[in-house]
Amino acid sequence: MEVVSFRIPHELKKKMKEVDINWSEEIRKFIEAKVREYRKKKALEEIDIMLANLPKTEKGTARKYVREDRDSN
Repeated sequence: MEVVSFRIPHELKKKMKEVDINWSEEIRKFIEAKVREYRKKKALEEIDIMLANLPKTEKGTARKYVREDRDSN
């Protein structure tokens, strides 16, 4: 594991000591959730770019292909 440090106001540190919480674990969970959220957002942005670069099809193309598939059976 790596060590990460940051500064917080003195008053907040005092309040944290009054609460029975494993702050390291809570902060670790928060950071993991933020990283997952960021990665999902980036993946969706990349998918949007890929979809925007796909060739355009005329309206009704999917319906046409489904109908052709059903008729072929």
